[in-house]
Amino acid sequence: MFSRLRSDIQCILDRDPAARSTWEVITCYPGLHAVVLHRPAHWCWTHGFKWLGRFISHVARWLTGIEIHPGAKLGQRVFFDHAMGVVVGETAEIGDGCTIYQGVTLGGTSLYKGAKRHPTLGRDVVVSAGAKVLGGFTVGDGAKIGSNAVVIKPVPAGATAVGIPARIIPSKAGESADASQERRKFSAYGVTLDDDPVGQALKGLIGTASSQEHQIALLWQAIEKLSSQQSRGDCVPGDALKQECFEAGRLNDLVGK
Repeated sequence: MFSRLRSDIQCILDRDPAARSTWEVITCYPGLHAVVLHRPAHWCWTHGFKWLGRFISHVARWLTGIEIHPGAKLGQRVFFDHAMGVVVGETAEIGDGCTIYQGVTLGGTSLYKGAKRHPTLGRDVVVSAGAKVLGGFTVGDGAKIGSNAVVIKPVPAGATAVGIPARIIPSKAGESADASQERRKFSAYGVTLDDDPVGQALKGLIGTASSQEHQIALLWQAIEKLSSQQSRGDCVPGDALKQECFEAGRLNDLVGK
């Protein structure tokens, strides 16, 4: 029990630069309190003391602002960062090393009792502030859920989900989706500028348009050269594009690098 508590404290010290000491984590981190109180609640729930389990979880919610159903399964080193307003449903499963920020809902869309209604998070998943993960599917190891995303379908390991409804961005080439790497870099709040699919699409369109303009300018320059050699200056319209004027750099700055 104490070794697991030490592990929970250490994971907070590793992931939160605001954590200055073990004593501060023990006394001032509601995410740790919620995890510690969930364990007796879950024990009661799985051993037939349903009401007592719900009552302990209700007290934990009142004390921490984090609502974890006693039937939910939590792995080791789970960190609820800030986490006010987090809701974790009855059949949800949270894997080892996951980080969950404030306002997150791990909810269900089915009304059938006894069914798997809530999501399963693999190892080292990051669920950013305000995200809603709804349904009995799996979010793969090392996946990231962007802030305010609404995820209603499975997320592959190492991928990123952003938007409403969430769009899936696969893991980058050359990067392993295996979250078990010992020196894997932690991504606070889960999402970087490179994870915006709309921005990536716009950058692709800008690059294509710039390349096409360059090719058109080269073609007109070649036509002008040939026409001048043949003394046919009227072959090239006066407004033909012979110089590139597409401002790809400025447009990329507007979209965001």
